[in-house]
Amino acid sequence: MPIKRVLVADDEESIRWVLSKALVKQGFEVDLASTGQEALTLSRKHGYDLAVLDIKMPGLSGLDLLTKLQEECPRTLVVIMTAESSMKNAVEAMKRGAYDYLTKPFDLDALEAIIFKAQKASDVSAEVSLLKQEVKEHYQLERTIIGQSQPMQTIYKVLGKIAPTDVTVLIYGESGTGKELIARAIHFNSNRLGRPFLALNCAAIPRELLESELFGHEKGAFTGAIERKAGKFEQAKDGTLFLDEIGDMPLELQAKLLRVLQEKEITRTGGSTTIQVNARIVAATNHDLKEKVRNKEFREDLYYRLNVVPLELPPLRNRREDIPSLVEFFVARAHREFGSQASGLTQAAMDLLSNYHWPGNVRELENLIQRAVLLSPDVLLTPADFPELAEGSSNGASLEGVIKQKLQNSLAQIDLQDMENLYEMVLHQMERPLINIVLQKTRGNQVKAAEVLGLNRNTLRKKIQTLNIDLKRN
Repeated sequence: MPIKRVLVADDEESIRWVLSKALVKQGFEVDLASTGQEALTLSRKHGYDLAVLDIKMPGLSGLDLLTKLQEECPRTLVVIMTAESSMKNAVEAMKRGAYDYLTKPFDLDALEAIIFKAQKASDVSAEVSLLKQEVKEHYQLERTIIGQSQPMQTIYKVLGKIAPTDVTVLIYGESGTGKELIARAIHFNSNRLGRPFLALNCAAIPRELLESELFGHEKGAFTGAIERKAGKFEQAKDGTLFLDEIGDMPLELQAKLLRVLQEKEITRTGGSTTIQVNARIVAATNHDLKEKVRNKEFREDLYYRLNVVPLELPPLRNRREDIPSLVEFFVARAHREFGSQASGLTQAAMDLLSNYHWPGNVRELENLIQRAVLLSPDVLLTPADFPELAEGSSNGASLEGVIKQKLQNSLAQIDLQDMENLYEMVLHQMERPLINIVLQKTRGNQVKAAEVLGLNRNTLRKKIQTLNIDLKRN
């Protein structure tokens, strides 16, 4: 929006008169205030495009008024007027969010220059705000991240810190946990909003074509290259490039990617000219990259370049409290998209979905619900609409469900009134097989086993002794 209405606040009448006359001559509507409180009252009533405030006024000072305007009228651009001797306050005003400042005495040309600059900033800000709102509406409708569980709350906190920066992010997570969704959230909440977001699955493209997809190629670079093509790095420009399944990238391409990250430049396949690139990199993998580094399947230097901020997404089975919200969201969206009969589900169906172990995570849940909503003739989905889950519920039960069933069967034969220390007894009986299994999986490697179990190595050693675990059998 262009600047139309201006507030001038100064306790000196001569300053108010001079500024008012000059601003009106330039075509602005001008209101005057002699105190900070009067200026605040007028601002609350009219909502000015620009406020020119003296830093020293009786009662509410210019700095305090600036703070209140930032909170109550964030659209208003504020210019602070200060005496030469109070430059420290001018610096403080800029820190608090003032658009600019004028040092008294000043000539009207300086004020005109600031207003001209503010006018351009206001126009750009309006365009950006409109664009952000359009993207936000689309994002909220189509790319909503669902989840209030503690693991997801942790993810949100990290996102809030890293999104506004340009730091490289490496997202870990099983297939279907929503890695691309998180990458889009990072882009959406960054300063690169409004610029391209491009995604490339490194595992889905044949290795002979992957280099061309990333870096582009010149005409005639290889058979079939009938014209010049820009790669994803060029297409992303100043936006975000999401490299999914980065762990499957061939070693020879890893070296070229490392160079791009270091030098911020590429060379198209078959070309000789270097091209500057500035895309932010967000990568993702469902592999243990540390293990791949140890096995010489992934470059260690590239791993450290990518792993600046690691972000691990929890599998759906580790955030079961989010399943009802996800189910309701997917059912409602599928109902809208397909115009189908089903728009809800029974409690029995919700219980079935909540207790399934979901090896395919959120993607599997979404796909099953889409199919059920599309095919169901009823208003409410029932367990019968999920036959693969109902039939395999005993085989597909969660670990928690299996343990619960076993405990119920065992405790049904015991008189709990005669029991003492049941909690410690159950934990003791579970610890031994758990540690045995992990030691077997790690081939007796106690360091790795302790890492998997989340225990200190000395603690694990003590438990091995206490539980009389035979290491020779592991």
